Amino acid sequence: MNLNEIQDLIKFVSKSGVTEVEIEKKDFKITIKSDANPKRRRGANEPETVVQHMPMAIPQMQAMAMPQMPASAPAPAAPAPAAAPAAAAEEPAKDSKHIDIKSPMIGTFYRKPSPDKPAFVEVGDMVQKGDVVCIIEAMKLFNEIEAEVSGKLVKVLVDENSPVEYDQPLFIIDPS
Repeated sequence: MNLNEIQDLIKFVSKSGVTEVEIEKKDFKITIKSDANPKRRRGANEPETVVQHMPMAIPQMQAMAMPQMPASAPAPAAPAPAAAPAAAAEEPAKDSKHIDIKSPMIGTFYRKPSPDKPAFVEVGDMVQKGDVVCIIEAMKLFNEIEAEVSGKLVKVLVDENSPVEYDQPLFIIDPS
């Protein structure tokens, strides 16, 4: 099972309402649990992932992919970002023509290249495909996130210095 399959499985569990999924193969076992009680913790739709290594020989590619999961998986178990649910609640009815720029990873969202610099983009700015719109810090690496389409920035959905999840909408772009 590769990293993309694991991420797809995590998304499925969080959207489906299933409380637990366990998959066991000859060389590893993965358990994904989602807390069904939203009052128990903030990010109730965010699953908790537990990866257990079986004491068997693992092929080279899986040996490289598996150690990364424990480092990125605890983020959903941590206190959920307050900005994500709040942004979803505040978001106006989005036209079908608008496009979301989504987070390609789990990390911390920054609108500025450094604290003393201006934001990469502001609401109302025209962005071109390939323009840097923000930075996401993941494991002490600062990853520049580029616009996937050209258009006008309609809304910023995440607050500065907030944790973001994989595939979480960050910006709304009007490509017209």
